[in-house]
Amino acid sequence: MSKEIPFYKATINETQKKLISEVLSEEPGVDSKVTILEEAFVELTGASYAVATSNATSAMHLSLCAIDLKRGDKVLCSVNAFPSVPEVVRHFDAEPVFIDINANDYNMNLDELEKYLEKNNSKKLKAVIVTHVAGQALDLDRLYSIAQIYDVKIVEDASEAMGATYDGQIIGSTGADVVIYSFHPHLKNEAAHGGIMVCEDDTLYERALLLRNHAIPMPDEDEDEQLSYIYDVVDIGCQYKLSELNAAYCLGALENLTSAAKRRADIAKVYQDKLGNAPHIALPEVLGDHSFNLYIIKIDKNRDSFARKLKEKGIETGLHYIPLHLLTYYKTKYSLRVNAYPVALQTYQQILSIPIYEGLSDADVTYICDTILDLTKTLV
Repeated sequence: MSKEIPFYKATINETQKKLISEVLSEEPGVDSKVTILEEAFVELTGASYAVATSNATSAMHLSLCAIDLKRGDKVLCSVNAFPSVPEVVRHFDAEPVFIDINANDYNMNLDELEKYLEKNNSKKLKAVIVTHVAGQALDLDRLYSIAQIYDVKIVEDASEAMGATYDGQIIGSTGADVVIYSFHPHLKNEAAHGGIMVCEDDTLYERALLLRNHAIPMPDEDEDEQLSYIYDVVDIGCQYKLSELNAAYCLGALENLTSAAKRRADIAKVYQDKLGNAPHIALPEVLGDHSFNLYIIKIDKNRDSFARKLKEKGIETGLHYIPLHLLTYYKTKYSLRVNAYPVALQTYQQILSIPIYEGLSDADVTYICDTILDLTKTLV
C-alpha cells in the first residue's frame, strides 16, 4: 500500500501556538515579537545587527537597497539559485551575471568567479550573492579573500542554511557583509512567511531599518510630546515589515532549530546507509558541515520519469534548481546559450530533491528508501 508523503510539511510546536495566542490577546505596550526575534538572531548568529522582514526575498531586496545598488551596476550570482536572487537585482535595473557551479555540491564555482573578476573587475561591479545550496556552505575563507582582493561586497543567501555552520562557526558570523535567512525555504510550503538579514555594519543596518518601513524615520523617544500620527518620509522605501503574527510563528520555530537539524542528520544517515549502493543513484557529497535542509540525489536515467513514478507511489519531490539561464526571461534578456553553463546544465538534468524534514517518521523514511530501491531496478 502506498503512503502520501509530501515534499515538506511544517511542524507546529506548542511555543508557536502560545506566542501566536499572545499576539492575538496582547495589550498595548507589550514587547514586540519582531524585536524579540531580531534579538534572538543576534544571539544565535553572533552578528551585530538583525532586521526582520516579511520574507527572504524582501530581505534580499532590502540588503541591496542598503548597499545602494544602482542602475547599470553588476551583481554576480550562481546560475543555480532560486529566481528571487536575480529578480531583486533586476528591480534596480542592475545586471545579474551568472557563474557556473561545482558538480559535487551545486554551489558557485569559485574558480569561475575568480576568472570572471580577473577579466571584468570594474566600479560597476557591486556585489556577489552566493547561495548555500541544501545547507552546505561553499569555501567561505576563499570567497572572503576574493572579495577583499576585488573590493566587492558579499551577500549570502542562507535561505536553506538557517542554523548551518562553516568549520563549526554558525553561518551569519563568518564575515559576509549581509546574510539572508528564510523561515519558508525555497519551494517548501511553510505555514507562515518570514525573512531576516544580519550584518555587522551599523550604517548598512540603520539604512535597512529605515527603508523597511517606507523610509519613515522612527519617532524620537526623547520628544515626549511627539504625536504618533506625525511622520516624515526621507527616501524611497519599501513595506517589508514582518507582522507580529508571523514573527510569533518564526520565533517559536527557533525552539526546534537544533532538534530539527538533528532529525534531518539522522534521516540523511539512513538514506546514506540504505541508498548508498543503489544503482543509477548518486547521493550528496558531504564536503564539510552540512545541515541537510535539502537532500539532493542524482538519477542517471530519465530523472523526470523517476520523479513521476515516485509521485505515483505518494512521494513528492523537488528540484533545486532549474538553472537561471534556461528561464525564459533571462535566456531572452541576455541571449544566453543553453550550453553556456555546462556543469549547471548537466547537473540540472539529473538532480532530484527527496523529502527530508523533522516530521518524517521512521516508517516514512523506510518507505521512501524501499520505494527508491524498487524503482532503480526498473531503470535501464
